[in-house]
Amino acid sequence: MPMKTLRIPTPDGQADGFAAFPDDGERHPGVLLYMDAFGLRPVLVDMARELAGHGYYVLVPNIYYRHGPTPVVELPEHIGEEDRPGLFAQLMPLVEAHTTERVLRDADAYLTFLTEQPEVSEGPVGVLGYCLGAVLAMRTATAHPGRVAAVAGFHPGALVTDAPDSPHRRIPELTAEVHIGLAEGDMTPETISELNEALDAAGVGYATEIYPDTVHGFTMADTAAFSVAARQHHWDRLLPLLSRTLEARRER
Repeated sequence: MPMKTLRIPTPDGQADGFAAFPDDGERHPGVLLYMDAFGLRPVLVDMARELAGHGYYVLVPNIYYRHGPTPVVELPEHIGEEDRPGLFAQLMPLVEAHTTERVLRDADAYLTFLTEQPEVSEGPVGVLGYCLGAVLAMRTATAHPGRVAAVAGFHPGALVTDAPDSPHRRIPELTAEVHIGLAEGDMTPETISELNEALDAAGVGYATEIYPDTVHGFTMADTAAFSVAARQHHWDRLLPLLSRTLEARRER
């Protein structure tokens, strides 16, 4: 799959990023893919290319662009458990600086950029994310219900909190179909129940599923959390979701 690096205009500057898409001269449904907390790196390029191979234009922005271009934090080729404390000491200030207000400003810019690309077909888009990116995907989908038809989050960050701006509080505004793929231990039974209640209130199709024998980060092949079976399971859930929400709407 072709890949090109991009500069995405936002109200706060330009976000670097990349896109992967089929090289067939056709227009394809757009998908906005939010990175996990570790940032842009080769494993995300591989995942975007794999998704593009199924007929999608996949945009992947560097959400830490306010702190510099990729790589904002230098990463080892393989992120082991022994690497996590040192990395998170560098990453947590970036995560904490990415406030809800910044997330929403960026989301509007990313969606506008994505839908204006000549390779992207008309109609709603899909949004997905991993870890921290799952929270950003949900915030994007709830803030733009008319523009997002599918939202997926895998081994998500905190979707349900006590904070006034907890992501789950805006879910009743959602119109997208939802899949949340959880590692064992990502959320308590109580928070899963609260998330499901919000999704019920939205009246959308959804699934919240605990992937068996997983730990947080199971999709990422460059980490110690990676599970081959669980990442395949994630494709088995994600691809039908995108097909029935984006392809079906495009054909109407």
